[in-house]
Amino acid sequence: MKFGYTIVYVADVRATLDFYQRAFGFATGFVTDDAQFGQLDTGDTALAFARHDVASASLGGDYRPLNADALPAGIEIGFTTDDVSAAFERAVNAGATALTAPTLKPWGQTVAYLRAPEGTLVELCTPMG
Repeated sequence: MKFGYTIVYVADVRATLDFYQRAFGFATGFVTDDAQFGQLDTGDTALAFARHDVASASLGGDYRPLNADALPAGIEIGFTTDDVSAAFERAVNAGATALTAPTLKPWGQTVAYLRAPEGTLVELCTPMG
């Protein structure tokens, strides 16, 4: 078994891809012509976005979408960087909501938390090891 990808269901795939490019520097890997699905160029494990109607059709019914106005869902996307403070500032300037400023943890890792406009909880941290 190998972890292949994560899909976040969103209202506007193109706007979400644009935010992740401006906030974190990820290029768009591809997006369908109808913008139902798009994927970022994130390396070995893909991060993709699909519209809410795609989720409903795939699941055969409705589901609870992310809501930026509600408490964060119990899952996060983690991005590693050598400069968490600069990445955090860039993301907030691009429209992310700051939750926890960069903090040096007892184990030596710098960690910060924010939310993307569609409601995804994002951790920025220095690499371990």
